[in-house]
Amino acid sequence: MSDESLFREVDEEVRQEQLKRLWARYGSLVIGVCLLVILGVGGWQGWKYWQVKQAEAAGDGFFTADGLVSAGKADEALTQFETISHPGFRVLGELREAGLLTSQGKTADAVKIYDAVAATATADQSLRDLASIRAAVALADTAEVADLAARLKPFDVEGNPWRHVAREIMASAHWRLKDYAAADAQVQAMLGDPETPGSLRQRAQMMAQLLQPLVTAK
Repeated sequence: MSDESLFREVDEEVRQEQLKRLWARYGSLVIGVCLLVILGVGGWQGWKYWQVKQAEAAGDGFFTADGLVSAGKADEALTQFETISHPGFRVLGELREAGLLTSQGKTADAVKIYDAVAATATADQSLRDLASIRAAVALADTAEVADLAARLKPFDVEGNPWRHVAREIMASAHWRLKDYAAADAQVQAMLGDPETPGSLRQRAQMMAQLLQPLVTAK
């Protein structure tokens, strides 16, 4: 055997001995880490699967309740909406539930739900805003103008997409109280805003025509 071959053999034996020592010292730790990785991946996949199943069940529940509404089974629909616990579908269900209560004349119950959705920090901001606007719509025929104004003030600002609806609600509330000048001010704000949607602009124009003689009569 040559010296070079001997050195290679000795070197190989040394490496093997070092590996044995390392494995004896850290082998259990390596196995533990591997198990943690396997369990972690398995747990993550299991959690994702559970989330998907929860969302599917919530979606089925929501559309079942919505179908009951369409079938005229309001009480059954309300019961079904209340069983939805998935965060996303829960908010949609609450909005639908509140709308159904509003149609039944249960304004106080509807507004309570709308206000709860609007205060849900984890809900999408667009849904929270929608809940606030719908609460104001539900109260437009009965609430004090000051209360409506407080609810709608955050929306009646330049650039807010709900400002047009907020102005229409306030115009209707002022009209109800025969404060025609205040109603006309809201209508003119709608007509003077180039971004007012066409349908709202048409209603504002009709309201302006009706208000004109009433305002001048004052």
